[in-house]
Amino acid sequence: MSSIADFTDWIAPARRRAATDRVLVWTPLVLVLAALGLANSGPLLAAVMLACGGLALALAARHVTRCLDREWLVRRLNAREASLEDSAALVFTASDLAPMERLQAERIAARVAAIDPASLADGWSQRRIAMAWVLGAAALAAILVWQAREQTAPPLAPAAADSAAAAPGEPGLTGQRVRIIPPTYTGLPPRYADSLDIRAPQGSRIEWTFGFDPQPCAAVVQLVGGQAIPLARTGEGWKGALRLDIPSLYRVTAEGMRAQQPAYRLEPVADEPPQVRVVEPASGLATMTPGQRSWRVVFEAADDYAVDSLARATITTAIGEGENVRFSERSISVTGKGDPRRRRFTIDLALGGYGLQPGSDLVVQLTVADTRSPGPQLVRGPGVILRFPPPRPKEVEGLDLMAKQQMPAYFRSQRQVIIDTEALIKQRRSLSADDFLVRSDTIGVDQRLLRLRYGQFMGMEAEDTPKPPLPTSDKDEDAPAEPDHYDGDGHDHGEAPENPLFGGMGNVLAEFGHTHDESEAATLLDPDTRALLKLALDAMWEAEVNLRTGKPEAALPFENKALDYIKRIQQATRIYLPRVGTQLPPVDMARRMTGKREGIVGRGAALTPFAIEDAVPATAWRALAAAGTIDLGGLDRWVRGNSARLRDPLAVLAAIDGLRSAPGSRAAREKLRAQLWSVLTRPPAQVRRRPDGGEMGRRYTGSLR
Repeated sequence: MSSIADFTDWIAPARRRAATDRVLVWTPLVLVLAALGLANSGPLLAAVMLACGGLALALAARHVTRCLDREWLVRRLNAREASLEDSAALVFTASDLAPMERLQAERIAARVAAIDPASLADGWSQRRIAMAWVLGAAALAAILVWQAREQTAPPLAPAAADSAAAAPGEPGLTGQRVRIIPPTYTGLPPRYADSLDIRAPQGSRIEWTFGFDPQPCAAVVQLVGGQAIPLARTGEGWKGALRLDIPSLYRVTAEGMRAQQPAYRLEPVADEPPQVRVVEPASGLATMTPGQRSWRVVFEAADDYAVDSLARATITTAIGEGENVRFSERSISVTGKGDPRRRRFTIDLALGGYGLQPGSDLVVQLTVADTRSPGPQLVRGPGVILRFPPPRPKEVEGLDLMAKQQMPAYFRSQRQVIIDTEALIKQRRSLSADDFLVRSDTIGVDQRLLRLRYGQFMGMEAEDTPKPPLPTSDKDEDAPAEPDHYDGDGHDHGEAPENPLFGGMGNVLAEFGHTHDESEAATLLDPDTRALLKLALDAMWEAEVNLRTGKPEAALPFENKALDYIKRIQQATRIYLPRVGTQLPPVDMARRMTGKREGIVGRGAALTPFAIEDAVPATAWRALAAAGTIDLGGLDRWVRGNSARLRDPLAVLAAIDGLRSAPGSRAAREKLRAQLWSVLTRPPAQVRRRPDGGEMGRRYTGSLR
């Protein structure tokens, strides 16, 4: 009784019952999932679901049988039969036993032999099995009913009232049905349209079913100005299908129809790109607090159909001072949660791995995509800035007026001024008028300091330098005027030469005057670079004026101009060219003094005809005002090629088709002309002439001439 074979034989019945019980409980769920796959996507998905479900059931049965081992058998026998004296382990052990243990095992083995191995198995889960099969049968019945309703198409609706009446014996449209199957990525179910004017997601499949009386020999769906889609006759009616990609008009015609049928609309609805907004933090600019080790940023992405659950966050760090800023960029993947149409992406950043320093910035942006197939649309959302504040200046007790406040390093960067201005513009709604003006004035001060720093290279005076008082009426007019430059006026006059030479021009300026331009900078700036620097300073001045007056929106273009000029100055290189004489072409002595001018007089510039972008609709609009022929084919092609820039291209195409059907109709011409008026490009604004002052003003100007 102590062999391994005896052990496996004793637990085999229990294993078979446990595996069968587990399979019976979970089989209805597998069947329901396979039925859903068959109803939604066909036999292929149903087969995949059955295979996956069978594999899952096999793994579950294997797991439950592995739990029934030697230890389980010993516990079950000892718990069931008290006569075994808790010695069943001696019977089923594979190791050698001591003499006393062998005697006890032989005595207990006789008692174990009287037990049926099948009686050791657990009972059937009758309640669970019954509940699972009842619920599974109900679910399968519901799926069958739903599938039957889906497959049963509604009857053909009566023909539209605007259909042209058919003459006796001529085929006429008696019934219609339109089924719209949206693309899979939209998640929208198929539906039936109530009208022949169709508006559906781009890429949808349009299925028509028409009834005619009497039956024609052939029928087509004719796209206006395009292809003809033949209809196939079935037992229910004439059927055809089309993929909806571009807006167009169509007619339903049959062989033998003579009357002009009305045109209906096929209007695709383009998939909109997702929209991204920042949920946390509340403002686009956050300040890093002392001891902060992590930062949470939450974005929300919304789409008309669905947002991809996987997005990419771009993290940019700007570390450095002034114009010497080092940028680094890294990307991480983020998983969104929530409704597919409105997902939230949470990013928790550990700040220790980015090497932030006082005055540096960390910018986070999220790039999301929708589920459009093919070609998902990528959108990069707004950026959120975390700023490491610079250290505060040291407090000087008793010398408050003498302590000079040192501005942070990033205030000396034109790029930082632009970043601060953009952040202030975004926070306009959350700030009061006074706080907004104070913030704008603070940035204007930063722009002023930067302008003065660059202005030193142009010889600009420091605006904080004390200047001699201007003469006023309070002073004696006969008093001698104070000199323009004096000791202590704030300018660097230089030291007097030790051995001045009378008449030495090199010492006159150093002794009696001073230069407003730094000599080192003056020798390094060539005229072109000085001109660029002058433009940069002018732009900084305009930006400063607008910032100090609380108009950061008006200052932002000038700030960008100043940054562009600074970058061009940094990239400028001095080029020295040798002085060379003028090299004129040699004189032809044979033609000299002959008066022949052939070959030396160039042709005059030829005038090119002026062409406007919208010449086709403008020409057609003018031609519609007068009676005459119009190039409707060219106008039709122009509308189809520029449908993206038109508000309602189908209305224009319908007006063109109406005039093509009735060339002599004045109402059709006026309708097309009204549609083209909204298409024409508005002429650019021109400079208005100043009023001449009327008759008196004209006489005055005439007398001046």
